[in-house]
Amino acid sequence: MGRSIIIIGAGVIGLDVAFLLAERGYGSHITIVAEHLPGDTSLNYTSPWAGANFSAISGGDANALRWDKFGYKQMMKLSEEHGVEACISKTPSYEYWDEAPPSTKVESMAEYLHDFRILPKTDVPKGCSFGVTFTTITVNAPRYIQYLYRTLKEKHGVSFVREKLSDVRSAFSSPSTKVVFNCTGNGARSLQGVQDKRCYPTRGQILLTRAPHIAKNVMRHGKDYETYIIPRPQSNGNVILGGYMQKGVSTGDTSASESESIIKRTTTLLPELLTSGMEVLAAFSGLRPSREGGARVERTSIQLGDSKSGILVHNYGAGGTGFQAGFGMSQEAISTVEDVLSGLPRCRSRL
Repeated sequence: MGRSIIIIGAGVIGLDVAFLLAERGYGSHITIVAEHLPGDTSLNYTSPWAGANFSAISGGDANALRWDKFGYKQMMKLSEEHGVEACISKTPSYEYWDEAPPSTKVESMAEYLHDFRILPKTDVPKGCSFGVTFTTITVNAPRYIQYLYRTLKEKHGVSFVREKLSDVRSAFSSPSTKVVFNCTGNGARSLQGVQDKRCYPTRGQILLTRAPHIAKNVMRHGKDYETYIIPRPQSNGNVILGGYMQKGVSTGDTSASESESIIKRTTTLLPELLTSGMEVLAAFSGLRPSREGGARVERTSIQLGDSKSGILVHNYGAGGTGFQAGFGMSQEAISTVEDVLSGLPRCRSRL
């Protein structure tokens, strides 16, 4: 780990930090240290289980609005330049609310989302009070993080170390380390030196189905539930159906009754799922890395002994919004250490 920049965690947030830094020429200075790497399927490795897409599921606070805006622009750019290889795609989206969202949320979305339009009441499903349509980004989550992993290694010279750190101070073991980014998600609750008791898992269950005739993203935001249909790019017609948002539940088991509920809710929301046949391939559950008070993006100082201290930047707690807010969160995390980065030489990519 003898490099200037250490990132703990190889979920989408840690990979986003590395990607933004690498695009600026700092790739050869970066080592990512993680228990799990893209390609793994552990319950404790959240990113591969995600839907995933850009949606209005995020909050209406200033942080969420800002992170979403940056993330959307970054993902749109990536889809235009590397969509096929990154397994992300521009997709028509329709989102509905049982109760109308805050006006600040809608106004913010209208500012930057492509093709944004508020739907007339006649086009909103029964039981919903508000709806919008826009061009979203849908993501083949496991293949997308593998794309980031390959790009970081092969193009930018980022080093990866498979290791579980029990103490965040271990990341400062090399005297050459100038900054550590803590992107441990659910692990932030137990990681020594952090032990953030505000962190908790939010369990979700999804169904992986095959329905190649579905080419749009559809979501319904309820008061205490989420229902969504997300076509998965570059997957031979697979579609993700969900879901659940179970705060504080940490089991990885899947439930037949929950699968039945997902099928009932999604086919009611989008009857087209059944018109040309839909095959259920598998059920999965995952644990979103949530945090009371919202995600933590913060530069801190940590004592390392012998009157020495290290620069530690926290970047975790995105809950179910890691794929859409990750770039925005990571950009802000990076901005806190511009003084450190200014002292590092930049390198050209390998390709």
